[in-house]
Amino acid sequence: MRDITLLLSDYAEKIGIYLTKEQLCAFQTYAELLMQWNEKMNLTAIKEPGEIAMKHFIDSLTIFSCIELKKEAKVIDVGTGAGFPGIPMKIYREDIQLTLLDSLNKRLIFLEEVCSQLHLETKRIHARAEQAGRDFSLRMKFDIVTARAVAPLRILCEYCLPFVRFDGVFVAMKGPNAQQEIKEAQNAIQVLGCELEEVQTFVLPDGSCRSILVIRRQKSFSGEFPRHGSKIAKNPL
Repeated sequence: MRDITLLLSDYAEKIGIYLTKEQLCAFQTYAELLMQWNEKMNLTAIKEPGEIAMKHFIDSLTIFSCIELKKEAKVIDVGTGAGFPGIPMKIYREDIQLTLLDSLNKRLIFLEEVCSQLHLETKRIHARAEQAGRDFSLRMKFDIVTARAVAPLRILCEYCLPFVRFDGVFVAMKGPNAQQEIKEAQNAIQVLGCELEEVQTFVLPDGSCRSILVIRRQKSFSGEFPRHGSKIAKNPL
């Protein structure tokens, strides 16, 4: 796989992120592992090195353009898949306490290898989000909850908001047309004790548009949530 470090450095600077040589090397290793493992399991449809740099790494790092993470912030990446946005966040800010949650164990095995190779300390949990959200060791315990390309917002809220602590935020990473999803999710956000604080739209260096939604917890919520996954899907809040 060709070296993407110069390209990645240039892309990152365009969104106000300055990566060290060590961080760039970590991203290069991550990309190489992604491609190696993708040959034996379906991790990503994006295979061109420049697109990996842009659509996975830079896209994940845009989160730092809209929120300020305190030192050693507790972060959970829900439905992390191949590790986005969690692993890029951890490479850039190694101090964060990162938990990677996914329902597919083979993805977590891949992420264990990534974290081992990059010497990143993370916690990895094999569970469905609605099950983990009822675990009192995880429920309302995180400063930042992230999710990228997992589900429509009104469904995603019930999966993710139970993890958000008081005054913490859920950062939902969406495409350019998030307004309809926001409208449909208003009831879910309110029922789960939160409010939409901010919507930021970004144009990535390749011209593609992204929306980042910041939803902050204001109060507690009913113990009946999150419901079983089938109920969430059939009858969204």
